[in-house]
Formats: sequence, structure tokens, C-alpha cells
Amino acid sequence: VLNLQLLIDGLLVGAIFALAAYGMALVWGVMNIINITQGELVILGGFIAVVFAESGIHPLLAVPVAALVLFVIGWLIYRTVIYRVVDKDLFISLLATFGISIVLQQLMNQVFGADVRVANADLGSWFLFGGLVVVSQVKVLSFFACLVLALALVWFLKTSRLGQAIRATAQNARAARVLGINTDRVYAMTYALNAAICGAAGALVAMAYTIHPYIGLPYTIRSFMIVVVAGL
Repeated sequence: VLNLQLLIDGLLVGAIFALAAYGMALVWGVMNIINITQGELVILGGFIAVVFAESGIHPLLAVPVAALVLFVIGWLIYRTVIYRVVDKDLFISLLATFGISIVLQQLMNQVFGADVRVANADLGSWFLFGGLVVVSQVKVLSFFACLVLALALVWFLKTSRLGQAIRATAQNARAARVLGINTDRVYAMTYALNAAICGAAGALVAMAYTIHPYIGLPYTIRSFMIVVVAGL
């Protein structure tokens, strides 16, 4: 029974890490950038859900809002910093994104404070096997939300014109430019799309777990490990 509890918990938390890893794989595969800022983007999305919950709005409604806000932030980060390091050495992009992560940590600390926060979704739990196995409803909801978002991303990359341009650029950026694809726009949209994925994942994290400004690193490391193990 204890192993069953561990299996369920692993699947439920793993879905959120996998969603964040989707975004990292996208940036790494298309732009050849290992995005150290990944975890901070996740936590920033979580704080949006916290603000919703503390304002009396159900944090589930924060998921699309967090995705939209982080999309804009991701686009601004690309236009400010990332576009300067896309064609540079991988080590330079590591330093650049590491610097951005530190800036985001300090900004979140200044704006939201360093306390541990949670977006209370007011959902209960299921108790199985006489209470030996506890399944949180909000974690199950987050699991299926991650599944839907991941499938939507796959559908977008396969069917939309922008998705096809992203895949073409990932395969051969120089050939894509020859064929008329604006690779700079593709890079900007790819990084912004990654930030939007992180924002949605972060809103789910804030409901299912806890967040604070300095907890982004585990999400970055685990996303990196998922991409390395699963492949770009």
C-alpha cells in the first residue's frame, strides 16, 4: 500500500515536471539554449495563481492568465537578452539565462516576499484502503491539466503554420531562412511559448504544492534531467 502511495505521488508530481520539461526541450531543440531560467518562470506563474487566490478568485482561472502573462514576459526576455546569445557559444547562453534567473528571484522576493505561499483551491482528498492512501483532488486535476496542455502543444507544433516553422527551424535553421522563414520571429515565439508553458505549470504547482521565490532551481534541474533522459 505504501508503494502505491509513492507511485501515485510520483505520477502526479511528475506530470508537472514533464510539462516544464516540454518547454525546456522546445528552447533547447530549436534555439540550442539550455534555459536555466526555467524554474523561475514556473514559480512566477505560481505567484500569479497565489495573487488570484488571495484576491478571492479561484486559482484555476489563473492558469490561462499565467500562461498569457508569462508569454509576454518571455517575449520581452528574448528581445532584451536572449536574441543576443542565440548564435553564440552554449556557455554564454548558460551564463545569460543564469543571470536572468537571479534577477527574477530577487524581483519575486521584493514583490511577493520570501514566505512560503500556496494558492488554496478548496478541493478535498480521496482516502483509499482505509485511509492508508491519500489522493489530493487538486493534484489529480493538475495531472490531467498537464496532459491536456502537453497534447495541445503537440497538436500546435504539428498542425499550425508557426508550429511547422518551429519544427523546420529546429531541423535546419539555415535551410529554413533560405526558404523564407523568419527565424528570429520563430526564436522569439519559441521562447515566449516556453514561458507560457512554464506559467501554466507554475499555476498548477501553486495549487498542488508550495512555492517561494528561491524554489525554482529544482524545477530547472529536473526539467533538464527529463530532457536529457527522454531526448530532445
